[in-house]
Amino acid sequence: MRTRQLALATMATALLAVTAGCDGNSSSSTAAGSGGEVPTVTVTVEGVGPVSTDANLARKVPADLRGRGTVTVATNAPYEPFIDFRQEGRTDEFKGLDYDLFLAASARLGLKATFTQQPFDGLVPGLQAGKYDAIAGGITDKRERQQVATFVDYSASGTGFLVRTGNPLGVKAVADLCGHKVAVQKASNQAKNLTAYSASSCAGKAIEIKEYPENPQAVQALIAGNVEVVAATKVNLVDTADTLAGKADLVEDPAAPNGWLASPNGFGFLKGEKDVAEAYRAAVQSLIDDGSYAKILTRWKQNPIAVKQATIDQAID
Repeated sequence: MRTRQLALATMATALLAVTAGCDGNSSSSTAAGSGGEVPTVTVTVEGVGPVSTDANLARKVPADLRGRGTVTVATNAPYEPFIDFRQEGRTDEFKGLDYDLFLAASARLGLKATFTQQPFDGLVPGLQAGKYDAIAGGITDKRERQQVATFVDYSASGTGFLVRTGNPLGVKAVADLCGHKVAVQKASNQAKNLTAYSASSCAGKAIEIKEYPENPQAVQALIAGNVEVVAATKVNLVDTADTLAGKADLVEDPAAPNGWLASPNGFGFLKGEKDVAEAYRAAVQSLIDDGSYAKILTRWKQNPIAVKQATIDQAID
């Protein structure tokens, strides 16, 4: 996930920008129920089908936002599979897991969502300054970022372990790495966390950590027999394992299905807009409950990052 530093700007007092727009695959009308009419929006998500407004959930949206009917979302593409450009050469049309999930959650709330490309290090300051309503695109919920933003955590991703086919070492969890050669990307979280783990938990059998400039080089070291395990963000190892079928396997640890030291990934909303965040949490949960969430993750091959409960501000660091 994106753990690059998101700069924190001086707290702004401006209200969220009022911006209108619509998505080409959405339609809207109104629906009646207890509490009066609410906007009804339907979007068609590939692999899921139509996703429409739940009137009860829509009433969780603050009246001013409900009346505006549109949420503006800043992102930074490409960061596959979470966010990417739909067409090469255009920076105003998007696709990806976060794009699909945010559009579907917005539709559940009777809202349309429009995405705009921004520099990654400008996402949090721009949210703080009221330039847009939300940020999305594979963003890790971190406590530092919670000084400015409230996160709706929709998945979690930690470190996964890639081993040679057949798992000759019998690796099941991080404890099984003690005394073995493990490849990591240089200056990665894996390098830092495994160094600390080895020092604290591998007495007399230190993990021999081998750093490589990029993950593909670490994987090649595994295939060549120069190391015994590759440690990397689990979500990024899913496709690697598929590509190397017959040569490498991805370890599945039932005790840590999202990976070792899994951090939540979230949609960010302005810290003072907790009612908006709660509405989106409930909307994401509804997508989890009816199976739409699983279908979206399946489309983007990201089932390993699935969670059973959408939460708010569950950062682990």
